[in-house]
Amino acid sequence: MTAPAYQQMIFVNLPVADLTASKEFFTGLGYSINPQFSDDNAASVVISDTIVAMLLTKPFYSTFTSKEITDATKSSEVIVALSAENREAVDTLVDRAVSLGATESRDPQDHGFMYGRSFDDLDGHTWELIWMDPSAMEG
Repeated sequence: MTAPAYQQMIFVNLPVADLTASKEFFTGLGYSINPQFSDDNAASVVISDTIVAMLLTKPFYSTFTSKEITDATKSSEVIVALSAENREAVDTLVDRAVSLGATESRDPQDHGFMYGRSFDDLDGHTWELIWMDPSAMEG
């Protein structure tokens, strides 16, 4: 399967209680904030060239939906999974997240060909980091 010429992007919109604390958390993980799409209501966290997390204050988030905003510390609606270059990168990012106030959401999952760990950010949103052995995917 060949990749399309157009690189589709994903924007994950997440409600946050404290925008300043959330920005500090994600920049502490090594991500940057795109000021062009950030203000007092939102922060555009650049995860990669094609992945952006939009952190929105809860009042601003509510302007995009008529649904109740879920308390992610009490229920789960989505797990944001990101690939990692290797096992060490998985451990480094999750350990850094925990040191910045996140909580590890479950025990590491090691299947030999695939390794993953996950954490809940400051607002309870679950992020999972996964490494998959490229040679296992080939055959």
